[in-house]
Amino acid sequence: MQAWSELGPIPFNSPSNLIFQNTRGFELSDFFELFIKQIQSPTLGFLIGGIVVASFGSQLAIPDAMYKFITFFLLLKIGLSAGIAIRNSNLTEILLPALGAVLIGILIVLISQFTLARLPGIRFTDAIATGGLFGAVSGSTLAAVLPQLEASKIPFEAWSAALYPFMDIPALVTAIVVASIYTSRKSADASDNVEIWPIIKESLQSSAVTAMLLGVALGILTRPESVYKGFYDLLFRGFLSVLMIIMGMEAAQRMNELRKVAQWFAIYAFIAPLVHGFIGFGVGLLIHKITGFSIGGAVVLAVIAASSSDISGPPTLRAGIPTANPSAYIGASTAIGTPVAIAIGIPLFIGIAQMIGG
Repeated sequence: MQAWSELGPIPFNSPSNLIFQNTRGFELSDFFELFIKQIQSPTLGFLIGGIVVASFGSQLAIPDAMYKFITFFLLLKIGLSAGIAIRNSNLTEILLPALGAVLIGILIVLISQFTLARLPGIRFTDAIATGGLFGAVSGSTLAAVLPQLEASKIPFEAWSAALYPFMDIPALVTAIVVASIYTSRKSADASDNVEIWPIIKESLQSSAVTAMLLGVALGILTRPESVYKGFYDLLFRGFLSVLMIIMGMEAAQRMNELRKVAQWFAIYAFIAPLVHGFIGFGVGLLIHKITGFSIGGAVVLAVIAASSSDISGPPTLRAGIPTANPSAYIGASTAIGTPVAIAIGIPLFIGIAQMIGG
């Protein structure tokens, strides 16, 4: 049996996935260990590298055409991965859980609009981009929970891993649309009426969303596994590292602005994964009562809701919400959000599932 992460199929017995052998014995040291690992992760490491280079006044410049190609490549690959996962799932069984995942992804973005965006000093686009990143899904967090469910002997559907694109893509699209509506209203005269549908249409037709949805369609309608494994999967992390350097250089120019409100992003990043996880678990239990969806499936839904993307989110939001500060939403997600989701969220929701299941 295999699970699909954002990087393709992951064997459940892979040693890299066995992050925790004991889901009951969470200690504070576990969190700090994961925190250090996230600081050292390539995603955040290359971002910090870009920040350092720009802070020292380097003249390094990466051509805009190269940035556009890298972004298109990354998003097309992400869409292909999602489409393949959907095609390999039982669509009848997945329908209601998938709908729940879609609604959770949208809801998480809206929560950030009415919480983080209203805190003092927080720019609206930064808050929405952060909400979009926390609504999107981390493949590594998803890969971490599946073997723990097996080790705990909690049954779950084999296709439950394929729920991640149903939460991931709606969250990112919603964040882009909400930010576009806000920007349009802010730039319009008070007497002008801002039409919503043209903004939504423009957002869906943006290069970022179009590339991702094209990949989804190709993954579902064709069989691109050979080119996916032989080309897209091989080059993905290399191109992602270049993109992180670009985003780090841009973030350095906004660092003074971020320092004033960094504590709010840290607080949000610690609380949000648990809140989102409980929402996901509640929706999973409701679907369990209606359709017989397993308790283990509810845990998967909770964990992907608690996770925050470090792969699909950054390039999508960078292209879709260019005014947002990458150091805010990437730092909050990678440095704090992911360790919380893995170190606290996974043991927490598995423990609740064990109590409910007896």
